[in-house]
Amino acid sequence: MLLVLLIVSFTVFAITQILPGNAAVMILGEYATPDQIAVLEQELGLTRPWHVQYFDWLGRILTGDWGMSMRLSTPVASVIGEAFWRSAALAAAALVTVTLIAIPLGVIAALKRGTVTDLGISTLAYLGTAVPEFVTATVLLVFLAAPERGWFPAGGFVPPAQDLLASLHHMVLPAATLALILTAHISRQVRSEMSEVLASDHVRAARLKGLPEGAVIRRHALPNAMAPAVAVISLDVGYLLGGIIVVEEVFAWPGLGRTMIYALQNRDLPVIQAVTLVLATVYAISNLISDMVIAALDPRVRYA
Repeated sequence: MLLVLLIVSFTVFAITQILPGNAAVMILGEYATPDQIAVLEQELGLTRPWHVQYFDWLGRILTGDWGMSMRLSTPVASVIGEAFWRSAALAAAALVTVTLIAIPLGVIAALKRGTVTDLGISTLAYLGTAVPEFVTATVLLVFLAAPERGWFPAGGFVPPAQDLLASLHHMVLPAATLALILTAHISRQVRSEMSEVLASDHVRAARLKGLPEGAVIRRHALPNAMAPAVAVISLDVGYLLGGIIVVEEVFAWPGLGRTMIYALQNRDLPVIQAVTLVLATVYAISNLISDMVIAALDPRVRYA
């Protein structure tokens, strides 16, 4: 994980260095004089060799100094910290919803394989995976946030400390957009794995011993079917992080996604680098946790 993050840090730094435009010009404006630009480039250290800039930046990151935002003139850590917890709340709401809905749907589809119930769940899953998140978000806005209905707010954010119920009310539509897509993907995976496990020899042997069907499913089928599903959920965290950028922009949710878009539009290099590193770290940690969960679910998995 540390090696991956080191490679990501170098890649992020390299990409931001080759972005078109000049950071000093972006800060001072297009009417700045060459002398003003040269002075600011010297202050920002942009005239130093790239490898010197990289190791200096990496050293400051490791010591907790993420620099100052070029546009907001505030510490990057404070900008990222506020946006991170807002995005984390949105992602957590989506993942909890997916866990409570997608896994039971997949199990039901596997148990009712070949029936109308299975066909209906599979059809909804295919539709969910085929429709992009910005289309899903637009549909939800049209049907649930239209002015004549007003069931949910069309966007915005209310701090939980100010009004918890209003904050949750604003979270419903963006979290539902993310959850619908992930639910479709994960339910299909659970159905596939559950169908395979139900046809395996050890499940057949458990049934022949006379165990109740509920015990067979809970003790023998579900744990074996969940291990691959957990791996898919961890991979979907990467998709979730990418989807959050689109969803936050559509619903005006002030999280990491909107922060990244703002930083890209204004070429705020410290913020771009910090957001990308945070997203990569979250993805790496989620994969590490999934490995541990899989090892707990499946005794055959062992890590030296």
